[in-house]
Amino acid sequence: MQLNILFFASLKDRAGVRQVDFESSNPITISELKNQLAQRFPAIEPLLPNCLVSVNKQFAFDGDLIAEGAEVAFFPPVSGGSDFPTVMKIIDGPLDLDELVASITLSTTGAACIFTGMVRGKTNQGDPHETVSLEYEAYAPMAEAKMGQVADEIRQRWPAVEGIAIVQRIGHLMPGTPTVLIACSAAHRDTGVFEAARYGIDRLKEIVPVWKKEIGPLGETWVEGKYFPKPGD
Repeated sequence: MQLNILFFASLKDRAGVRQVDFESSNPITISELKNQLAQRFPAIEPLLPNCLVSVNKQFAFDGDLIAEGAEVAFFPPVSGGSDFPTVMKIIDGPLDLDELVASITLSTTGAACIFTGMVRGKTNQGDPHETVSLEYEAYAPMAEAKMGQVADEIRQRWPAVEGIAIVQRIGHLMPGTPTVLIACSAAHRDTGVFEAARYGIDRLKEIVPVWKKEIGPLGETWVEGKYFPKPGD
């Protein structure tokens, strides 16, 4: 398949070209295209986690499959948006904590608060039971858009927050495996980063479309939440 790749602003400068033809023997997702472009244009690799992507002039997300002959554009957040880094991802591989913290660390950053959820093998509260594994599923394009909403809400409540990373892992995960990460950075620890990270995980569980199937010794079941979004969510 053939694609027409466009770079804008800082990505154009780093790639050294504005437009390039791309060929692939198989259909690929946005995430897979990013990986291949990072190998072809190493200078743009640091910008890819936070850049925006469109396919045929519509916003696209990492899990989206690209159609034959599509025009795919890569560009930074449009002028007028936040100057601080924001990472929103649905991934099907391991969470790289060091990489994610580095992506939201600026020269002014002096603190980062990180929440990481993981698969619990034994539950002692409520209905005590054992968990063999969890299966996570997400409506990826909507999930990443709602992650962006959560990040916007965090910045409205805690203006001192600099970088924000919200990353959810999907797929079949064993006990002890990290499943989700919320990280907020700021100049100092007393600027709301603890509260911001807590708000981030609580809000994610309310409005970001991610589900989990719990697999145990006695069978498996989808775990459903109790929150129903309201107008404005």
